[in-house]
Amino acid sequence: MTSDTGASYAAAGVDIEAGDRAVELMKEWVRKADRPEVLGGLGGFAGLFDASALKRYERPLLASATDGVGTKVDIARRMGVYDTIGHDLVAMVMDDIVVCGAEPLFMTDYICVGKVHPERVAAIVKGIAEGCVLAGCALVGGETAEHPGLLGPDDFDVAGAGTGVVEAERLLGADRIRTGDAVIAMAASGLHSNGYSLVRHVLLERAGMRLEQRVEEFGRTLGEELLEPTRIYSLDCLALTRTTEVHAFSHITGGGLAANLARVVPDGLHARVDRSTWAPGAVFDLVGRAGRVERPELEKTLNMGVGMIAVVPAGSVDTALTTLADRGVESWVAGEITERGDRTTGAALTGEHPA
Repeated sequence: MTSDTGASYAAAGVDIEAGDRAVELMKEWVRKADRPEVLGGLGGFAGLFDASALKRYERPLLASATDGVGTKVDIARRMGVYDTIGHDLVAMVMDDIVVCGAEPLFMTDYICVGKVHPERVAAIVKGIAEGCVLAGCALVGGETAEHPGLLGPDDFDVAGAGTGVVEAERLLGADRIRTGDAVIAMAASGLHSNGYSLVRHVLLERAGMRLEQRVEEFGRTLGEELLEPTRIYSLDCLALTRTTEVHAFSHITGGGLAANLARVVPDGLHARVDRSTWAPGAVFDLVGRAGRVERPELEKTLNMGVGMIAVVPAGSVDTALTTLADRGVESWVAGEITERGDRTTGAALTGEHPA
């Protein structure tokens, strides 16, 4: 039977008024994530960034990246916590951009929801804006899309894209790495935003743990541990490039430490990382024990306590460690670059983590 009432967008599940209210609520936070090069305000069809600021570069190279936060959004939804997931999003995008030595400039976001709850959307944007401040970039725009019928009323996902700039002659990467370089590890804040499909399967399904359950090893609930925001290293890495010589960075995300480090190691050389130089956090041990996950599987899925790597000349180690310590970033020498020999991969882990 069909209704005599005419169809409408609202009847189909899209609430334009709720979307407008969400925009009003987020404006306060977007204003905080600003840079002097940004023109206009929230509400235009495109974000504007004054590119004349790049004239000071001899040969500016634009770096771009896009990413999401994976199934970590499911933990946020279950916990009813929406103001940290945006922080994760900025980290995943801008920490990729800084790997080549680029300064983050601006970012845009895309938020997809089953139903617009204005306060929830504004909380997500609040987290994105706060993350942009920590990364030193501007939030110049975004999009909120309502997808009724495809997503449940409480379901959502986030994605973002960012742009940075680096002087061509200061571009970092594999071509700068030399034998004898030191591999400096920077501590992760936790799981970051990778491997949550495995983590959720092991802890919530197989082990039957509850997000509100307090875990003594964490000193807080499981949900609070799993929602710990991804560390944003952008300004820390840029500080390193200003205080000492850096040859390369590697952002440790999906694929784990060895696979991501191998991406910046040139042919003919090998990165050796010694596990005995650090102890992964309790959450990594819990996932391994609860799921009986073999070490190779853990190490190719999770960051195991290392979120970013810097490859520096041996003579730059002391300055690099001091710079990071001054910025509150725990770091240590985790390995070195050697001749490749007969090894078949560009990076490998050796030794055992301390008990």
